[in-house]
Amino acid sequence: MEWKEVSANRSFSGWQKVYDHESEACNGTMRFGLYQPENIDGDELPLFVWLSGLTCTHENFVTKSGFQAMADKFGIYVVAPDTSPRNQNIEGEDDSWDFGSAAGFYLDATQEPWSKAYNMESYLIKELIPQVIHKFPIDRDCIGISGHSMGGHGALTLGLKHSDLFSSVSAFAPICAPSQCPWGEKALGNYLGQDKEAWKDYDACELIKAGKFQEQLLIDQGVADQFLKEQLHPHLLVEACKDAGIGLELRMHQEFDHSYYFVASFLEDHFHWHLNQWG
Repeated sequence: MEWKEVSANRSFSGWQKVYDHESEACNGTMRFGLYQPENIDGDELPLFVWLSGLTCTHENFVTKSGFQAMADKFGIYVVAPDTSPRNQNIEGEDDSWDFGSAAGFYLDATQEPWSKAYNMESYLIKELIPQVIHKFPIDRDCIGISGHSMGGHGALTLGLKHSDLFSSVSAFAPICAPSQCPWGEKALGNYLGQDKEAWKDYDACELIKAGKFQEQLLIDQGVADQFLKEQLHPHLLVEACKDAGIGLELRMHQEFDHSYYFVASFLEDHFHWHLNQWG
């Protein structure tokens, strides 16, 4: 599938590029960022997938996190997709910040009118990531996924459901149990309908209870996060992982909030952690 290069910026010894391409799953043009480390010999290198949170596009991680220095240092391709389809002309898609545009929740919608385009799981798993693997020398045994907030939810659920693709999973301030918080109830109810059994396929805690598995997970969470108590519920993930025998490292950080200042502070730790998981 053809990609249209939107921008290319030299960054350390590699290139930070942004592309547009057509997506069948999302019914239109999707934009994503891709860091391409220097790879003169064409060696197979790891791939790190980053999923951003509510209100974001691909650009938040690309411009705010400073990840390029780490990707260059360790020789890792990094792809940062958008968070939802765009310009679908669906009534209500731009009415609220926590649903619709910029709030795709990394799921495949089953309810009209959302189901015609809001299929971010299929977009990532069947379109974008396979295209990156096809176009670049990616080590298929070294593909990690991470994300922030709604993107942390996406990293956990996709990482658990597609453990054959992702060999390592981490997250920053993830929505750990969306079926039990206002953000998740709104999104899952509208995208998937009111049958809460269907919600379990996009709830990390429920997936773990159902036997979906990663041997290790890393979660960083700010104690001063304004959404911690009402929306994020990491304690429920702790309980689910303990019962399932999954090794969860949950690090609680005093004075850190929900912002990209928090993400940037601990992102290099995640790169090191994924490298260790890849062996």
